[in-house]
Amino acid sequence: MTTDELRPAHALSGILVLDLGQVYSGPYCTMLLQELGADVVKIEPFEGEPIRWRADGADGNAAFQLLNAGKRSLRLNLKTETGRELFLQLVALADVVVENFAPGVLDRLGLSYAALQAANERIVLASGKGYGLSGPHRDLRGMDVTVQAMTAIVATTGFPDQAPVKAGAAVVDFSSGVHLAAAVLAALFQRERTGRGQQVEVAMQDAILPTLASNIGGYLEHGEAFPDRTGNRHGGLNVVPYNVYPAADGWIAILCIRPRHWQALCSLMERADLADDPELATPVGRVRRMDEVDAAVADWTRTREKDTVFALLHKADVPAAPVRTLSEVVDDEHVRHRGMLRELTDGERRCTVFGSPLRLGDSAPTRPSYPPRLGEHSDVVLEELLELGRTELEQLRRDGVI
Repeated sequence: MTTDELRPAHALSGILVLDLGQVYSGPYCTMLLQELGADVVKIEPFEGEPIRWRADGADGNAAFQLLNAGKRSLRLNLKTETGRELFLQLVALADVVVENFAPGVLDRLGLSYAALQAANERIVLASGKGYGLSGPHRDLRGMDVTVQAMTAIVATTGFPDQAPVKAGAAVVDFSSGVHLAAAVLAALFQRERTGRGQQVEVAMQDAILPTLASNIGGYLEHGEAFPDRTGNRHGGLNVVPYNVYPAADGWIAILCIRPRHWQALCSLMERADLADDPELATPVGRVRRMDEVDAAVADWTRTREKDTVFALLHKADVPAAPVRTLSEVVDDEHVRHRGMLRELTDGERRCTVFGSPLRLGDSAPTRPSYPPRLGEHSDVVLEELLELGRTELEQLRRDGVI
């Protein structure tokens, strides 16, 4: 048998993940693990996890569907003693438990890391929390917008003369989900060496703070005089041009990192006076005359369509991109080519799901499949993993456990 024949089809083939995740950060972590080949069993309360809800049934809303394709749903009441016992029996067979409950919830359920470890010393418990398991803020609830507020994302978003606004995307939830998946993979790798599992944690605040590197750098260099909000300009106010400029049909983002970018832009604008100005030849000089530079670029872009400007800049190797709307992104041929949005159709059932940004050369991509209906796999999971019979399953259902 060749090496290729011995290699598993997917990087995480044979890994069983119990997903207690809710909303975005936990489910995105387990989505990444599922896309790498893990068997993800989504453990849901009877009402379903919070973003599943929709008025017309148990399929889940569009946001739920995007993040939960390929998982199996077990509807399990962890507030019952029998439900907790069944969960711990599943833990004994599993590799990973992922949770992003509010602080203290697992302990109150009697499912602390110590309890999970007693059931399976190889288990990896991945905990996503707003502010972590230690520190003065450990007991605070963390939601995307509240952590944005606490971590200066809100304060640094928007224009200096206007009220602060949250980031349009759920940047905290998804950044923390990625970090949590990385922690899980590191723990599984370490388990190969030690034979032991461990608890790993990611605080949403910790995960998002490094994204403010430019802003914090500007503050450390200039102190209290440095503005929180810089609009569409560089967060550290040390790269010019760096802005979103008006076009005849929208907007375009343009930035000049290297001297050749500035010279190429001046050539396109037919502004030899700017190109030959010794002060503007330096990043510091352009920062001093930021308003003048931005005005010159805007005068050039506003009379042209954004795609025309982008084509010229791309050919000249100047970093730029047209500002696209949601509808333009959803229909983008590159997004579709990469499989990052996939349409699934089966009879009357249709939905759109995310693809994985993780690509491994020696691991085949998983086949897209539907997000689970609430409790769709309760019987098959318990039959397959715990070998429960039909009579036992019917009794659990009567007792309100599954």
